[in-house]
Amino acid sequence: MSIDNHDMDNEIVDGQMMDAEAAPISVISGAIENTNKKWKWQDDNILDMTEEEYPKFTLAKNKARFLRMVNWYKQKQEWLEVAPLSGVKKLFKQQTKELEGVRASKMDYEMELEMDTLTPSQKAYKLDELKMCEMHERMAVSLITRMQLKIRSGRR
Repeated sequence: MSIDNHDMDNEIVDGQMMDAEAAPISVISGAIENTNKKWKWQDDNILDMTEEEYPKFTLAKNKARFLRMVNWYKQKQEWLEVAPLSGVKKLFKQQTKELEGVRASKMDYEMELEMDTLTPSQKAYKLDELKMCEMHERMAVSLITRMQLKIRSGRR
């Protein structure tokens, strides 16, 4: 499903188009509740965690990728405080589309891991990718929620 320019205030949640002003925040943040509760950091705010609290990754390049992602989300969170409404709407559109892809990738990794046909090294790689997807999803949902609030408050 593509999002047209006139749908800039919309987002896709569970395959349905949602309006940024009308969608209850609980719908978006509630999507996180569907994830597996096996990670210790599941209920923590990722951007407030210290580096020691971050999830452990098998490969150093995955940890570096994760740290870049956390840094990007922290910068966007700071930018959001001073951002113009038009910029927020543009980022909102991009992030909701990206969130859809992250969720699809996460589902693929979960299915591959459930089939139990992977070698130990493949399994470790897929678990790393699953952790990355879950963290990415949580940070994206948090940012989208903040953008919704900004869009709503900017129109009143």
